[in-house]
Amino acid sequence: MQKLVFFVGVAGTGKTTVARKLSQFMPAAFLDRDTIGGRFVEAILEMQGLDPKDRDSDFYKKNLRDLEYDTAKDVCIENLAAGQNVFMISPFTAELKNQAWIEDVLAAARLTKAQVDVKVIVVTLQDMELQHSRIVGRGTERDTWKLENWGDFQKRVDFVPAINWDIPESSILIFDNSGELTEEKVEQLRKFALGE
Repeated sequence: MQKLVFFVGVAGTGKTTVARKLSQFMPAAFLDRDTIGGRFVEAILEMQGLDPKDRDSDFYKKNLRDLEYDTAKDVCIENLAAGQNVFMISPFTAELKNQAWIEDVLAAARLTKAQVDVKVIVVTLQDMELQHSRIVGRGTERDTWKLENWGDFQKRVDFVPAINWDIPESSILIFDNSGELTEEKVEQLRKFALGE
């Protein structure tokens, strides 16, 4: 059975790190929304005279946010239709609330839930200092707003999004990524993703 695994959570929780670790045990198309749409979004923001790293502006939210997510969705659908396992990395907050979204993805790939095992790993952190140091350490300009507005941003760190998809509760894992990503934690993730 094909696997479609979503790694969701706010910035700095380690979604990409967790996904990379899990990819050692499960070959999959590795689709990070920032990688898929980032260059285009930055170019368009710059053309508008806006900060190319600002994903919190009204212009981004109104004109580019859905474009970026829909492009990632299209790449996901192509990979599923080609028989690949897929890892999707991004917050997906609005998409998780929309019950029809996952149904549309599977239907567009001409697949069903009987053929694709959909899982959601919500990556959270209880350790705010660790999250701050991770965001500083990755050194991307798109994190400038977060760091300059840390008081507002940190309220979202252990945020668990509403998940309105028609999938079993056993297909959702809330994963606290505080501390070291130990072999035991990786084994927990592996068993969850593979359904063992």
